Amino acid sequence: MAKRSTGQPPAPPAWRWVGERGLRLATGETTLARFEMLRSLHLPEIEDMIPADGSLLLILRPGAAPSAALGVALEAPPPGVAAGCGALHEIAVAYGGAGGPDLAALARRAGLAVDDYVERHAAAVYRVAFVGFQPGFPYLRGLPERLHAPRRASPRVRVAAGSVAIGGAYCGIYPAAGPGGWQLIGCADAVLFDAARPAPALLQPGDRVRFVPK
Repeated sequence: MAKRSTGQPPAPPAWRWVGERGLRLATGETTLARFEMLRSLHLPEIEDMIPADGSLLLILRPGAAPSAALGVALEAPPPGVAAGCGALHEIAVAYGGAGGPDLAALARRAGLAVDDYVERHAAAVYRVAFVGFQPGFPYLRGLPERLHAPRRASPRVRVAAGSVAIGGAYCGIYPAAGPGGWQLIGCADAVLFDAARPAPALLQPGDRVRFVPK
């Protein structure tokens, strides 16, 4: 049975040590809000922060201990995520064809014509919830609910770099060729990861993405 709302602010996230320098916070739906709040504080003891699905990992600098300011931040309710925060990336996509072999089946599953499916997918503005699986692979939130679809029962041995894909409630883009089990709807030209760039990953947590049909 669901708990009745008490009108009180949400409880601070539960956290635990991970190794000698990691603090893992169970953040639920507030991951990005807490990530952006903590990033804005520029706390000197934090070396890195890694958002994940429902959690946030803080890496402390060697020899550093959590400061009083960090303790206060962890106890504070998370702010809302501002609609305009994070860089906006427009990424061109060739929908369907050889790069999007699952598009027609997903359109039928959603009860839509292929063109309508593409229009709905491209009309949404997505936010990078976290990055993982492959270096630079963005897990994008904002997929219209009607377009949600489960991962494939049998993963493909090889998915091309740039493939735009659906996995559950997430949309993603494969930065490199390799195996994958998400549903493929198109292919993008953007280079998602380049180790030679100052910031190797093109998309960072909190960034926004808009897909532009080619």
